[in-house]
Amino acid sequence: MTRVTIEKARGLGFCFGVRRAIRIIEEAARKYGHILSVGPIVHNRAVVNRLASLGVEVVDNIDALDSAVVAIPSHGVPPALLTELQSRGLKVIDATCPTVRRAQRAAKRLADSGLGVVIFGDADHPEVRGLLGWAGDRAVATMDARVVVGVGLGSRLGIVAQTTQSLTKFSEFIALLLGIAGHHVLEVRIINTLCQKTQQRQDAAVELARRSDLMIVVGGRNSANTRRLAEVCSPVVETYLIEAADELDDGWLEGKRHIGITAGASTPEDAVDKVVERLREMVGEG
Repeated sequence: MTRVTIEKARGLGFCFGVRRAIRIIEEAARKYGHILSVGPIVHNRAVVNRLASLGVEVVDNIDALDSAVVAIPSHGVPPALLTELQSRGLKVIDATCPTVRRAQRAAKRLADSGLGVVIFGDADHPEVRGLLGWAGDRAVATMDARVVVGVGLGSRLGIVAQTTQSLTKFSEFIALLLGIAGHHVLEVRIINTLCQKTQQRQDAAVELARRSDLMIVVGGRNSANTRRLAEVCSPVVETYLIEAADELDDGWLEGKRHIGITAGASTPEDAVDKVVERLREMVGEG
């Protein structure tokens, strides 16, 4: 019987920002008991469920916030929300990722300089909604360069990116935007707000995908960086995104001799280990 190789990509496990956010919230939960989180601390159901067992309750409507301790998730929030929370006299525990914080400051700096701000990213993602708040009134978030030309941001533009986007797609977006805008844009300032660790994880995943027959991406489907891993691997090799080991399908393994595994920055290592264990059972090595 031909042996099947199961290989994990380099650099798996929680990233610094996720690890930091979880540590901050765990310490706060031990100190205060019950905490209300403005959205999930990180985009991983297993982590959110574990934090819930410690007293961290996720709320989506800020009207539900009362005289409690309030947590800001790792992906951050708009400044107006921070101001409102503080005006209510609530205790705020800010777990915003330092890389996201840098992106927020970059967006504000561009806006304060009088530039129209373009955020390359998913407009519906919490991080990007937060960045829009820091970018002021003349800002747009999109992954379609043609949209920028249509919103009338003026002839001076500042461009930043959602931290979990890929460098390749960010570069392509900038080139396309400049090509479409032409002489209508007189000044462009670009600040690279991409998370370098995320880029390294994407590069490692693609490297593994190139020598694999199948890639399994482990992580939350609502996690932007996890979805990005699936996106960069899919053009290279057959790729599936799963949240847990029980989603693995025997049909995926037919004829496969080298299976690569990568995982999002908010995916616990034990979730990856369970996937590896289950794969070994499925290929007859368990």
